[in-house]
Parts: sequence; C-alpha cells; structure tokens
Amino acid sequence: MKPYHLKTIREFHELHQLKSPLHPLISIVNYAEVAAGKHENLPQATFADYYSISKKRGLNGKMRYGQQDYDYNEGVMYFMAPGQVLHALPKPEKDEKPSGWILLIHPDFLWGTALADHIRHYEFFDYEANEALFLSEREETIINQIIRNIEEEYSRNIDQYSQKIIVSQLETMLQYSERFYNRQFITRQKSGHEILNKLEHILNAYFSDENPVDKRLPTVRYLSGQLHISPGYLGSLLRNLTGISTQQVIQNKVIEMAKLKLSTTDLSVSQIAYELGFEHSQSFSKLFRQKTNQSPMEFRAGFN
Repeated sequence: MKPYHLKTIREFHELHQLKSPLHPLISIVNYAEVAAGKHENLPQATFADYYSISKKRGLNGKMRYGQQDYDYNEGVMYFMAPGQVLHALPKPEKDEKPSGWILLIHPDFLWGTALADHIRHYEFFDYEANEALFLSEREETIINQIIRNIEEEYSRNIDQYSQKIIVSQLETMLQYSERFYNRQFITRQKSGHEILNKLEHILNAYFSDENPVDKRLPTVRYLSGQLHISPGYLGSLLRNLTGISTQQVIQNKVIEMAKLKLSTTDLSVSQIAYELGFEHSQSFSKLFRQKTNQSPMEFRAGFN
C-alpha cells in the first residue's frame, strides 16, 4: 500500500484529530496527544511535504542504535525532511506515558532566509529512525527552552519580525543538535568502533574477491547498506572518529590494495586497475598519483 501523502501541516492536524494549527506553515504539537490518538484509523506509513523535528520520552521498550540497544526513557530526537516515509509506531501500552513534542515546518516558512538554502546541510535529516539523537538532561533542557521560545513567538500576532525570530531560534536548535550528535559519537565510541571494524572487514572481503566480473568500486550506499545504517550517519560517524569521509575511506583502501598488488605480483597496471573495480586504468593511475605523489610504475620500481 502506498504511503499516505500529507501536503500541509493542517492535514497532519486533521489526521490526528488535533485543533487547527495557529499558523499554516509552522506548528508545535503535543506528542502525547498524537500517541493517544485512534491508531487503528491511521495509515501505516506517511510522507509529508514539510520538515518534522520531534522529541519524545516515556516509551517503554528498547530501540536499536548503531549496534547497541538503548532505553526509550531518555529524551530522544528525530529529524525528518520532506519526502521521507514515516512508519506508524505501535499503540502505547497502558503503562506507557509518552510525552514530548513535534515541530512541523513547511519549507515555505523558510523562504527568503539563509536557512532555506542550507537546512539540508544538516546531515541528521537523512539519518534513519534508529539513528536518533539521545539527549542528556541538560541538553534536553536547552532544546525544550528553544521550543518554548518558538511556540511563544508564533502564538502571538504575526508581524514583520516573527519569521526572522523563529528561524533564528530554529537554526540555534539545529546547531545545538549538531553539537549534541558530535558528543554522541564521542560518548558512544564502543558502538562507533564496532562499526569501523565491520567496515574494515567488508572492504577486505570486497577487494579479496578473486572474481572481478562486473566488479565496480564499492559505493558509499553499498557500504552503508552492508552495515545497516544510513549513508549520512556513516559519513558523520567516520568524520568524527577518523576525520575523513566514507569516500576517502574507500579510496584509502583502494590505494592500500593497489600497493600490495604492485609490490607482490607481476600484474600490469591495467590488470590491477580492473581487479580493483576501475573501468579505465587512467582513472586508477590518477587516483594513485593523487594519494602517493607517484605513478603506479614509479611505486613498483622502488621494490625492484
């Protein structure tokens, strides 16, 4: 069944039987009211034309984060961009007391501001739901205060300053969220290093395949799929733990394997390029020189 398409914030309110939004392009709703709605009447999956940022608390059970389980009893933030599919959560159990809020922002509200151009530069909008941001008590207090500021501003009579003030608060929230994600990568290093170890094994297995038929260079999406995490999350994790991007990790592994083949085999440069997944040996030689300041043949000559 196709996901249900929500074009406006008003449609979200109507779907969950909430009061009409105070503003057509921005709204903050009580997550407890949404969670307590008539779930049997809701579509199993939705996608919307607006951004959604939510902070939730009080859901019993556990969720997967990277390679570990974490309790829902911490404050958890999720970020969704227009067009992403959201699957319905199961109805809360009787002893569950979910709380929190959902901030909905239509892209038209950001029109004419700098944030309209760079909001998608915040990579966590492309993370999966199981890659949520877990907030400390202090961090949750900071985020909640920003939400109160936004709610107070759009609840007033709208004037020429309203958009700038709200967008400024929103950008502050996104910057704090980026900081808190960076903290999370550091404090959950065990999970991060487990992912790095798995990535190394995947790359080693990929390049050890002696049947190069139809082989191509591994892509970022291929690696993230093998690790069961989103490409954006993998890139952020690698930059925080290693200082380099996923693409650079791939290139470094290519050069490592190329050096091994150049120094221990009699394969031609073209054969090595082909075995490593290059369609054209010139592309391989160009990358090798960029990374080593030598051509493949100059590197090989150093071993003869």
